[in-house]
Amino acid sequence: MVMKVHGSVLSPPVLRVFAALCEKDLEFEFVFVEVKAGEHKKEPFLALNPFGQIPAFEDGDMKLFESRAITQYIAHVYKDEGTPLVCEGKPMATVSVWMEVEAHQFEPVAIKLQWELAYKPKLGKVTDAAEVEENEAKLAKVLDIYEARLSQSKYLGCDRFTLADLHHLPALTNLMGTQVKKLFDTRPKVSAWAADIMARPAWAKVLARKNQH
Repeated sequence: MVMKVHGSVLSPPVLRVFAALCEKDLEFEFVFVEVKAGEHKKEPFLALNPFGQIPAFEDGDMKLFESRAITQYIAHVYKDEGTPLVCEGKPMATVSVWMEVEAHQFEPVAIKLQWELAYKPKLGKVTDAAEVEENEAKLAKVLDIYEARLSQSKYLGCDRFTLADLHHLPALTNLMGTQVKKLFDTRPKVSAWAADIMARPAWAKVLARKNQH
């Protein structure tokens, strides 16, 4: 059975799952869900995710939703394939900490900045300068903590690339195309880390696949 990812390539959480699959060099089928038509709020999609959000994931009888849960499943179940994305023993606790940091400290601010600076202009909407200023200040504080962490470790979770880094890739790539790039560029360790993880061959595969759809 080939794994299936249900969603849209415009969705950062879908690309997060793609990234884990490509790092593991695993074959998968992409099942497009027409969000504009509300397909994610109807059956049969609701049978996969009752909350009506993308992505949804199938691996044989296993059906999952929530992108970070899916990436962890891929990392653990297919640990002997491709790039190791988790650690064994005590180091995994630190990886888990930084996975939580991404979800609760980085992502909420990144979502607001992406909406204002990446998505609104494409939709012909006016960017809210006050919202941008407020969230740039919040992101700067988060990145100061990242700079300190990355002064001690090459990657966030440990000295090698893990899910703690991978989970940042969709938002990070979007933000680097906006004025927010300056917040990364002015922090040497953060800037080097961002360039490193964005240059990974698996991420290039994800972006190529995104551009095909």
